[in-house]
Amino acid sequence: MQKWFITGTDTDVGKTYVGQQLMLGLAEQGYKTLGYKPISAGCEWIKDELCNDDAMQYQKNSTLTVSLKEVNPIAYEPPIAPHIAAAQQGEALEIRAIEQGFQNLVEYKPDVIITEGAGGWRLPLGDNRYFSVFPVEQKMKVILVVGLKLGCLNHAILTAETIKRDGAHLAGWIANHIDTDMLLQQQNIDALTAELGPPLGVVPALNALSTKARSKMVDNLIRA
Repeated sequence: MQKWFITGTDTDVGKTYVGQQLMLGLAEQGYKTLGYKPISAGCEWIKDELCNDDAMQYQKNSTLTVSLKEVNPIAYEPPIAPHIAAAQQGEALEIRAIEQGFQNLVEYKPDVIITEGAGGWRLPLGDNRYFSVFPVEQKMKVILVVGLKLGCLNHAILTAETIKRDGAHLAGWIANHIDTDMLLQQQNIDALTAELGPPLGVVPALNALSTKARSKMVDNLIRA
């Protein structure tokens, strides 16, 4: 079983879309998959259950059937930093709960579990603890989604350096065209390639990835 972890240079850089595309690519190649979004904020109540859009995408695109609660065991309604939302409810975010949720999914015996972080790599859990401990301890392949916009070079290089310094395996990075007005996008990709190596894939602006592009990313990650 392979364990992949998707992080980003920031919030709203397309982590969930990349995760969805990877899950589609894996399904197209016959792999059994599950998605895991352990922590979410900005949820809404639907039929007496806190529902997060990202988590629902992972549930929908998993080839194995699990409940939304299994995909997203820790959910908060306010669209704020999760550790602040937890504190407002008199709770604490615990790595143990995240690990237990992960082990519950392992029991389904998927070929690949894709876990998505919240925000960037250094998501605080409170009390000087960080979510990044989880993918390191689980020896996951880390996928860095770089939202292409002004400032992304600094964000991407610093994040990659921190991932490696933490002892995690950075399997590669994916360029995501989130700002259609960004100048010299290819030159920025070239600059990051010089620093981080070639991207696993490039997500075009406003267009879905082709089956071939998804397959290439999946193949690169399986081998990483």
